[in-house]
Parts: sequence; C-alpha cells; structure tokens
Amino acid sequence: MTLKELLPTYTPLDKPSKFEYKFTMFTPVFNRGDTIHRVFNSLEKQTYKDFEFLIINDGSQDNSHEVIQELISKSNMNIRYINNEKNRHKMACIVQGVELAKGEFFLPLDSDDECVENALEVFLERYNSIPKEMQPNISGVTCLCVDQDGNYIDEKFKVDPLYSDSFQNRLNELSLSEKWGFIKTDILRGIKVNPETFSKGYIPEGTLWNLIAKHKYKTMYTNDVLRIYYLDTGNRISNQDHAKDAYGMAVFSLCILNWFYKDYFWKNPKIFLIRVYSLIRAAIFLDFKRQDYIDALDSKGIKMLVNICWPFKKLFLKIIG
Repeated sequence: MTLKELLPTYTPLDKPSKFEYKFTMFTPVFNRGDTIHRVFNSLEKQTYKDFEFLIINDGSQDNSHEVIQELISKSNMNIRYINNEKNRHKMACIVQGVELAKGEFFLPLDSDDECVENALEVFLERYNSIPKEMQPNISGVTCLCVDQDGNYIDEKFKVDPLYSDSFQNRLNELSLSEKWGFIKTDILRGIKVNPETFSKGYIPEGTLWNLIAKHKYKTMYTNDVLRIYYLDTGNRISNQDHAKDAYGMAVFSLCILNWFYKDYFWKNPKIFLIRVYSLIRAAIFLDFKRQDYIDALDSKGIKMLVNICWPFKKLFLKIIG
C-alpha cells in the first residue's frame, strides 16, 4: 500500500438516495460517559423534529455504553445505537455513520457538546434560502460556535451568508477555528476513504471537507451561533499530540499539496510551505522512507523541496519538542 493510495477520492453517486428524515444527527463516542447527556438533552429540546439520532460507541473503555443505554431508555427520539467492540477512531466512525444514515443532511455533533434548541430549524431555514439554481452545488450550511461561557470561538464573517469552501477559507486566510455544520449525505457517500487509514490515529476531518472543495462544492457560512463547544474536556481531539497525530497529518498534508498546489501555490505559498513542514514533521514519527513521500507527491517543485528539507528533519523535532 503506497502513501498516495491512502488519500480519499470522490465520485458522484449515479442516482440520489432515498431518505426517511431530513437530518441524521450523528455522534461518535469514545469514553464520554460523563458528557454524552449534553447531546441527548439538547436534541430532546429541538424545535424541529424531523431527524434521527445515530450514535456509534467507538470501543469506549469507560461506562459510556451503560450511560447511553440508560439515556435511550428514557428518550422518545428516533435513535439508532451501534456499539463497536474495538476503537477505530473518528474517521472510521464517520464513514460507518454515513453508510447508515437515513437523513438527507448529515450533521455530526461531538459527544461532549450541545446545540441550541432551534439549531435544526435555523439550519433548514438557511438552506432553503439558497437560490434553487445554486443548491445542487452547495454541500451544506456551517455556523459559528460559542464556548461553555458564551464566548465566541471564532470571529464573525464579514459577509453573511458567505459562499465559500474549506480550502478557499484557508487560501483567503479566514479563521479556521471551530465551526459546525451539516453536509449532504449523498455527497459524503461519494467519498471513498481507504480503510487502511482506520485505527492509525486521528485523521483530520479536513481531508473530507477539502476533497469536497476540490470538486467545486461550496458551503453556505452564516453568523448564526448554534453550537456550544466545551473547551474544558480532557481528551479533546483538538489537544494535539504530534506523535499520535503523525499519520493523519501526513495524509492531510499530502491531500492539500496534491489537490491544490498546481492552481493555487502562487496565490498563497505559505499554505503549501506549512504543509511541507507538517509532512516532514510527521515523517519523524512514521516508518515510511523518503522515497515513499516523494512518490506520493504530484508536483516536481514540492518533491524537490521535500528532498532539500529532508536531511534537516531532525531539527524539526527540536523545534516541536
């Protein structure tokens, strides 16, 4: 298996799926027995009811399974619960969730967060406000978040709504802080993720969002605040560990370098230089050889840059250490 074969691909579906709900609320769980009640409580209060709640317990080692069962027994929501025996990490859960989803719009909500009571109602109103001729090329709607104390996680968009995508936001140096939104389930079903990437640590969800951007889908970004993002949770994915995250960071960096270098390097070289740095930093912790990375890259210029920087990669360890 080569490194390049680990990058996700996208092929549009031949025909649209049939759905039973407007939304699939999706929550992957790993050791969240003490916080999963937040999700249940906020979904129980939703003003818009046309959704299912899909939960995947990703091999938790705490009492998450028992807590979830207890919460389900007291709930009137449309709930499907999958209890995986082994932990395969979030990307595997997302792929599993997309395959199982019965909702037209796929909306992940982390197992330690909550949303406001009219979140689904607002999301649907925003999507329905998009001109009909634009909707086929819109992947979803994304909003802002506040922390548990009501402080904005990110600054407001200067234009509301903003039609953009994950890479354009990066290219235009917009803030990449935590946001929240849904994606059309059929678009996600067109993405193929190599299962070899599962169980190898955290793979950034940005690999999916940037692949969607590569295929010219736009997202509607709004200044609605619909999610409460708790910053006081101990084992958050956002608490970065360079060694544990190395595999995913290598995959993510290769995606950005291969998918966007040709068209966008000279518009913002910093993006690509940072990805080269991240790729070589990740290589410190991985068993792949230099030629494996060279073979995985499309651009001759980036290949040359990696070759030049490679002998100095141990200095990167000192920089991050």
